[in-house]
Amino acid sequence: MTTVLTVAVFVIVYALIATERVPRTVAALGGVAAVFGLGIVGAQEAFYSPETGIDWNVIFLLLGMMLVVAGLRRTGLFEYLAIWSAKRTRGRPYPLLVLLCTLTAVASALLDNVTTVLLVAPVTLLVCNRLKLNPVPFLIAEVLASNIGGASTLVGDPPNIIIGSRADLSFIDFVVNLGPIVVIVMVAFLLLSRFVFRDAFTYDRVAAQSVMQLDEREAIDDHGALVRGLLVLGLVLVGFVLQRTLGIEPSIVALLGGGAMMLAVPGPTDEYMKQVEWETLVFFMGLFVLVGALVEVGAIDALASALTDAVGGDPVAATFGILFGSAALSGIVDNIPYVATMAPVVDQLATNDPALNPGNVLWWSLALGADFGGNATAIGASANVVVIGIAKRYGHPISFWQFTRYGLLVTVVSVALCVPFLWLRYLA
Repeated sequence: MTTVLTVAVFVIVYALIATERVPRTVAALGGVAAVFGLGIVGAQEAFYSPETGIDWNVIFLLLGMMLVVAGLRRTGLFEYLAIWSAKRTRGRPYPLLVLLCTLTAVASALLDNVTTVLLVAPVTLLVCNRLKLNPVPFLIAEVLASNIGGASTLVGDPPNIIIGSRADLSFIDFVVNLGPIVVIVMVAFLLLSRFVFRDAFTYDRVAAQSVMQLDEREAIDDHGALVRGLLVLGLVLVGFVLQRTLGIEPSIVALLGGGAMMLAVPGPTDEYMKQVEWETLVFFMGLFVLVGALVEVGAIDALASALTDAVGGDPVAATFGILFGSAALSGIVDNIPYVATMAPVVDQLATNDPALNPGNVLWWSLALGADFGGNATAIGASANVVVIGIAKRYGHPISFWQFTRYGLLVTVVSVALCVPFLWLRYLA
């Protein structure tokens, strides 16, 4: 009976998140209240247990990176890059889209995709307004690029943080294993964009000349702060690369980086705290407690056992089943709760039968399916929701189906490219 109640609570919360009937954080906390109230889990299981509790490494990694980005925002770096991009392309729409998407993808890999689109989207709206371009295709292309680029590193996309923590995978593990396919998919996406967004590429010579008059250097108020901020970011990235050699967790690297950034780029503490997405952090905590409740009652073990029987010890079936299933489901619901649920299932699959997981292929198929699948619809990834909200606020609403028309095509192409990659590298 306890298992049925726990699964019912989880399904209801999932449905509320997917349909957006209530804010996702409210839905998650409501589910937490239910599992506590029903006595399914207690403080020990929720806060302290490594198997069923909140993954504090994920929470503090996100917190630290949010503080790092808050400091970089204060330097004007992102505004500088956007204006610089427009001038380098002389206002030509397609080269501008390619450059903005490339910068967005790289920034998403180094920071995270949600934060990157928060910074890039308002500047894109400004540049498109100056060039008299419809900003909607540019915003959609940027968020698609952010989800692609974010798949390449541990910190680039929130699902990767969950996977890295659960599977003990480092920053370098993600770069080495997922970096190549992300580059391939990104090149394919930029080529595809030339055709799918072609209606947006209207060149206005007079408007382009006005953009050439902008001085990107005016975006930088304090060059000393910029240098110090970039130095901190560089040290954080070095810390991620060397974290296994140094024997420290990525969360510690991020927290140290966040503290160093606050010292390097000084500002009011409350201004830094306002840049932290507390709602996102609380949402994560709620998800961890709900998934922990499923682990506690044995539901995750039962699902893993059923999947193990279904794939019959075949790593090919397991790999592509997870890849396609993750891509499909991440397009229906946000990929964060999906991965939070599936991570312990994949962990059990890999533990029950190590032959299913050569080279950690199950984890890579989960990451690629969830990250690329998040592009399929407007609610597939948090970055999508953020950009749609910004566009609406500035008077350029993006409908669910308008986004999906582009996102679904990009997802299909991305996942199709993953098939030969995973086969040749891990299974052949």
